[in-house]
Amino acid sequence: MNKKYLYISAALIWGIPGVIIAIKGIKAYCIQPSENLWWLLMITVAVLTAFFFMFRRIVDRYCDRIAALPDKVSIWQTFPTRGWILVVFMTCLGIVLKHIPAIPTAFTASFYSGLGPMLVLASARFVAHMKARAIS
Repeated sequence: MNKKYLYISAALIWGIPGVIIAIKGIKAYCIQPSENLWWLLMITVAVLTAFFFMFRRIVDRYCDRIAALPDKVSIWQTFPTRGWILVVFMTCLGIVLKHIPAIPTAFTASFYSGLGPMLVLASARFVAHMKARAIS
């Protein structure tokens, strides 16, 4: 697989769940009482900030890895083994959280509204790295 497709694959692997999670977070915000919104917005900003710095480092590391790979490799080489474990773990965690009725919608609203957009921005960062390296 061409390096360009590794960047695109990485962007999709991060971006698609990001959109889904962001939509769930926004839907959860829509049913929150208005007196809780300022507090939830502060939590969302904290989550956004934390994930911004964490994902920025991870994406840069993965992009450096992709850039160092030979021209034709398997899609499985997009991320290191730890990266694939992270993807599987986060997916499983999301599925488990969805099926726990005790999770309050306030948590879903604030956490998902922070996590989702940062996954989408991380996805865009993969594409930006691809373009910056002039890979076509």
